[in-house]
Amino acid sequence: MFARSALLAVLSSAALVAAAPAAAITDTSILNYALTLEFIESAFYEQGLDQFSDIDFVLAGFAPWVRGRFTQIHAHELSHAEFLTSQLQALGVTPVQACTYSFPYTDVQSWVTLSMTLEGVGSAAYMGAANFISDKNVLIASQSIAQVEARHNGWVSSAVNQLQPWDGPYETPLYFSQVFSLAMGFVVECPATNPALPVSVFPALSISNAAPASGDTITLTYTSNAPNNAGQTYLAWYSGLTTIFTPIVNGSTTVPDGLLGTVYAGVVANQSAQTGDATIITGLAVFSFPFGAFAAGNA
Repeated sequence: MFARSALLAVLSSAALVAAAPAAAITDTSILNYALTLEFIESAFYEQGLDQFSDIDFVLAGFAPWVRGRFTQIHAHELSHAEFLTSQLQALGVTPVQACTYSFPYTDVQSWVTLSMTLEGVGSAAYMGAANFISDKNVLIASQSIAQVEARHNGWVSSAVNQLQPWDGPYETPLYFSQVFSLAMGFVVECPATNPALPVSVFPALSISNAAPASGDTITLTYTSNAPNNAGQTYLAWYSGLTTIFTPIVNGSTTVPDGLLGTVYAGVVANQSAQTGDATIITGLAVFSFPFGAFAAGNA
């Protein structure tokens, strides 16, 4: 089996492709950003379902009905992409086109694990974008999709992987460039005619231990392109509506207490609230802190 910790290590160190200069944040650029992410998810499910049969899922230890549910999720992602495309066309805006993708799974188990991560990031992306949407109809539509993505993530985590069905009492919002820097690790090439998105691409972040525990020291590896990176930097841990900052000393930091479920982390230049690109130094790493049914704290 392809362990979740190994998969998250692949995600955090994925190579990034070049992106066009960031577009202004508008409702239409947000719609194209969302469409870009939906194309990634749609391609992921199409490739995996084409590759793995019902028998492959059973041989991997999954119940016979599991692949059928993933087929339904694939249909949802296709519907999301079609909806966003139609909305952009109705507004007279050119929709982005699908890219060529490559995904780091090797078998059914690693594909299922990556599905859980993609759905979690998708939900977080819609939540993070909500703060910048002005048209309430666009906002409602985006949150409708976000709710479904979160349900997908919870189903894969609990019913399929036998893990916790949620990460805590609050979901985690992620912002444009944080999500995009992670998602671009799956992109091989995009059409040159695709319109610019409201994002920048930040260097990938590699972690010495992708499945640490509270109190562990982890080593961070990344290439900094931040001109003001001479001072103190921090690893920002995004968990629900809480961000915890741990200082980075000689390339290492300590895992804080109280982290449950899926947690995202990225290197930042200071401890200010993260709603834009001003303090970002790297893309995100994804961590998993599983907990049982009797976990204390905010479970």
